[in-house]
Amino acid sequence: MAKIISSPAAPAAIGPYSQAVVTGGLVFTSGQIGLVPQTGELAGDTLTAQAEQAMKNLGAVLAEAGSSYEKAVKTTCYLADMADFAAFNEVYAKYFVGKPARSCFAVKDLPKGALCEVEVVAEL
Repeated sequence: MAKIISSPAAPAAIGPYSQAVVTGGLVFTSGQIGLVPQTGELAGDTLTAQAEQAMKNLGAVLAEAGSSYEKAVKTTCYLADMADFAAFNEVYAKYFVGKPARSCFAVKDLPKGALCEVEVVAEL
């Protein structure tokens, strides 16, 4: 049976979904954008500021599930503008040092006008 994960150290879900679900020895996170949990506002207007906050949010959800960045096996990353790819990679590389498999897409829009969103599948 799947276990729903909710961390107070990450923004609450803004829709009918969970921050993460644990099943089969894996944690599947929902996408995290750069929202500051205490305010519900974006961490800044730059890709770097938002990506740093998104990573902190993911770290909190992973920890609540009993996992970590080191146990990540797959990430999916969404960028509002592929021109931000290099700046995003600089932030991403500080957190996902184990180099999990990854997909990265440019998308038309992200929630709240965010510049990036990241989701992860990790082992427990």
